[in-house]
Amino acid sequence: MRNQFETQLAQLNNMLTEMGALVKSAIMLATQALNEQNTELAKRVIDTEQDINHREKDIETLCLRLLLQQQPVARDFHLVSAALKMITDIERIGDQAADISEITLLLSGTPYIKNPEHIPQMAEATIYMVSKSIEAFVKKDLQLAKSVIEYDDVVDNLFITVRRELINLIRIDKNNGEQAMDLLMVAKYYERIGDHAVNIAEWVVFSITGIHNKLPAIDE
Repeated sequence: MRNQFETQLAQLNNMLTEMGALVKSAIMLATQALNEQNTELAKRVIDTEQDINHREKDIETLCLRLLLQQQPVARDFHLVSAALKMITDIERIGDQAADISEITLLLSGTPYIKNPEHIPQMAEATIYMVSKSIEAFVKKDLQLAKSVIEYDDVVDNLFITVRRELINLIRIDKNNGEQAMDLLMVAKYYERIGDHAVNIAEWVVFSITGIHNKLPAIDE
């Protein structure tokens, strides 16, 4: 029975890794589409959203099977229930990559009022956070999970920089207002991706320690 459980846990890790790789690719493609104003890439990201949703359902089914059929001990229960929470955040990251691509389509054909140099930096930071949070779950690496949570300051500071620059562009010329607000929304989506990566990392901490900073501690 335990061998079967371990096999299914390995399957869970693989499925989470694949879903994570898919949303990582979605962020990368959405960023490239935004930088290049490439509508075909933007449409590809939007189309990927359905695949991400299907993977969420498949992982949810496996987690529920593990919980209902295997009767896991407390530590295993923490791990599986954390995975159930994590996939919600991973799916929402996919949604936000698609949202960024929707704005790219909206802005296509119109030159940018400013080269969005700090937005790709936000994308790079969020990709790092998403990748490392899932890696921390698979490797059961508590310190790596905590480092992801701390790294969120990088994304937050970049967002503040982007917001300040866009507000300044509106002050210079009110005609910049509409596009500036669209680009600010893009930056906000990246900030939210970082927040979801933090959520994932917090559930990794829970899966290892049984403690979540927003929940009461659970005894072994």
